[in-house]
Amino acid sequence: MTSLFNTFLYQPLFNGLIALYNLAFSDLGLAIILLTFVVRLILYPLFYKSFKTQTLMQKIQPEVQRIQHDHKHDKEKQAQALMELYKTHKVNPFSGFILIFIQLPILIALYRVFLNGFSPEALNSVYSFITAPTEINHFFLGLIDLKNPSILMVGLSAIAQYFQGRLALPKNQSKTDQNPAVRISRQMVFLGPALTVLVLYSLPSAVGLYWLATSVFSIGQQLIINKKIYGDSSANNSTTS
Repeated sequence: MTSLFNTFLYQPLFNGLIALYNLAFSDLGLAIILLTFVVRLILYPLFYKSFKTQTLMQKIQPEVQRIQHDHKHDKEKQAQALMELYKTHKVNPFSGFILIFIQLPILIALYRVFLNGFSPEALNSVYSFITAPTEINHFFLGLIDLKNPSILMVGLSAIAQYFQGRLALPKNQSKTDQNPAVRISRQMVFLGPALTVLVLYSLPSAVGLYWLATSVFSIGQQLIINKKIYGDSSANNSTTS
């Protein structure tokens, strides 16, 4: 299993990072951002579907609550009504878990790439068609040493995580909404950045830069999805009225 992980995930990602490093004027930070972009581009359909499902699930929460209230004494009818609701809105409530299982090995491989570093032994495993650099410049734009922890990178990552969580909150919901899903979403807006700080505080800032770049791409995707979903709703409401 370890051999398969190394062959199909770790080695391709490591070699991709080295190839991008050669293209990015020997700037490891730029190479990490480019690698993040490539990975997110490959996984874009999965991320888009997951974000869209999450946003739609929050949007239809009032209908979910109504069904749960109307059929609270008949769990079978409640389940049937909920499945019909999900079918009508083309929502798969389990798609988020599928995405986590798919991307988890990739995330582990990426973290291994950044944490293991670029020792001579590691560079010996570069593919024959990729030029292995004699040494790696670990500075990002000549300012941040990506081998060491960086408070600046941790802070920026936490801020990006906060805005990502804010964008994922359902629209037009009052702060007194007792819906458990909404309450959890609001709590995660603050828990996400806190966990980001705890995880990244002692790690090399290369991991923080990847985390930051991933959050920025996620914010962009969430903005696109929100505009499409809530923009379509506004247009439909205007047409109806």
